[in-house]
Amino acid sequence: MITPRLFTRLAARAMPDVGVTPAEEIHRENKWRLLRYLPRDDAPRHRTPVLLVPSLINRHYVLDLMPGKSFAEDMVARGHDVYIIDWGTPGPEDRHLEFDTICDDYLGRAIRKVARRSPEGRTHVLGYCLGGTLAAIHVAAHPELVASLAVLAAPIDFHDDGLLSVWTRTRSFDPAALVAALGNVPWQLLQASFHLLRPTAGLRKAVNLVERAWDDEFLDGFFATERWGNDNVSFPGACFERYIRELYRENLLVQGRFRLSGVPVDLQRITCPTLAVTFEDDHIVPWRGAAALLDHIGATAKRRIHLRGGHVGAVVSRKAAVHLWPELSAFWIDHDRSRVRAA
Repeated sequence: MITPRLFTRLAARAMPDVGVTPAEEIHRENKWRLLRYLPRDDAPRHRTPVLLVPSLINRHYVLDLMPGKSFAEDMVARGHDVYIIDWGTPGPEDRHLEFDTICDDYLGRAIRKVARRSPEGRTHVLGYCLGGTLAAIHVAAHPELVASLAVLAAPIDFHDDGLLSVWTRTRSFDPAALVAALGNVPWQLLQASFHLLRPTAGLRKAVNLVERAWDDEFLDGFFATERWGNDNVSFPGACFERYIRELYRENLLVQGRFRLSGVPVDLQRITCPTLAVTFEDDHIVPWRGAAALLDHIGATAKRRIHLRGGHVGAVVSRKAAVHLWPELSAFWIDHDRSRVRAA
């Protein structure tokens, strides 16, 4: 029950700081930038760096949510040299930004800049959600500088049984007309679509909030996640139209018919060690469509981690910090050929 005292407590509560792990900008181009999280001592323990690739339509700080609940902070503490792409906020002038420009040019530039900072001349790459799809496509086209690939809840086989797949393949949905009318696809439309996947999720969160309103640790995590969840960006129009048409509708990637800058994308060319992380209760990226990556790549060192949880909570939760994060660190350490000193 929401009492006046409870309402006052929640209303007066300051929003937690997010994305505060110390970082330096090492590259900026158009709206996106490449950040390096500052190591805690003179040098990282593990010399092969890690590049984090978040989704194009969500803020990067989901991987640096808040102190104590930050994947990036945890990886820095474990001695990894961590970089992340902040995709920024597209403006109306970015309506013609192509999928190839983002996935080939921008992501390729980030990988090259990080790899040059490594004594090995390579980098580990981790992609989350759409960022994982971009990473897999790019690595299949340009595998040379990538030491390993990890993807979290990344759609690969788009013809799954999820609602997003069903909706985007509906004949009445015309992505080209949507882009022609609006330019960039507004974040409000995207967010409303995600909310419709589970219409009662808001009520469930409200009930959970009331039941745990006196738990300060819970409230910090809840409001940090809500802040991120409502801090979305629009989808560049031309990129969106091709993404929906060739991936969601035509499913060209797993058929071997997708092209990046005119070059065929053959997932068999991914031969580096590969880890796919899927979540049992993921209603945005059903786990079977994400797990499909391992069926199509040429890597011999490949494995999947399958966990309970949803698309966001399973990555930023307390359980993730105990189970998933150490697994990812261990994966990189296992495939790090050069270490300065013992971890």
